[in-house]
Amino acid sequence: QAIQAINGYTNMSAEEFTNMIFQKIDVNNDGELTLEEFINGVERDEDLMELITKSFDLSNVLKVIQSG
Repeated sequence: QAIQAINGYTNMSAEEFTNMIFQKIDVNNDGELTLEEFINGVERDEDLMELITKSFDLSNVLKVIQSG
């Protein structure tokens, strides 16, 4: 939920967000993501790559912490 909030995906529930990710990158449809599936899936999907990149950009979080 925190990653969704940071990136503006507040219009989706955590479950919907998770389902979207799995639909995009769980290539063998086993309901689990291996590290390989995750990396390959993110590399293939431009929107997901942007989302993950923003997720690891903690500058907005640091600004909130600094401002109290």
